[in-house]
Amino acid sequence: VQLQASGGGLVQAGGSPRLSCAASEDTFSTVSMAWFRQAPGKEREFVSFINLSKGRTYYAGSVKGRFTISRDNAKNTVYLQMNSLKPEDTAVYYCAARSPDTTDYRYWGRGTQVTVSS
Repeated sequence: VQLQASGGGLVQAGGSPRLSCAASEDTFSTVSMAWFRQAPGKEREFVSFINLSKGRTYYAGSVKGRFTISRDNAKNTVYLQMNSLKPEDTAVYYCAARSPDTTDYRYWGRGTQVTVSS
């Protein structure tokens, strides 16, 4: 599975961009998806997760209530709607995929930069 994230860029604080992550194969509907991010000088951190049936979602405490993850299995795409952005949300955002029976994310996209200006 190849993943390609898009939708990043320079955004003002308070903005609401939406990230997309397109998968290359129809196996998308068989994998759980997540977003991670890595800020300059920091380790990569978990942002959000959605399982393959879209029944379960999880969020990091720092984004809960502001970000929403969703997926469209017909389009092989997962989304991250980001609202009320803060400068501390500045990071490279990565989408990742894993099989439901493992905790290891085997597939990673190349990341998209989100820069939030104050």
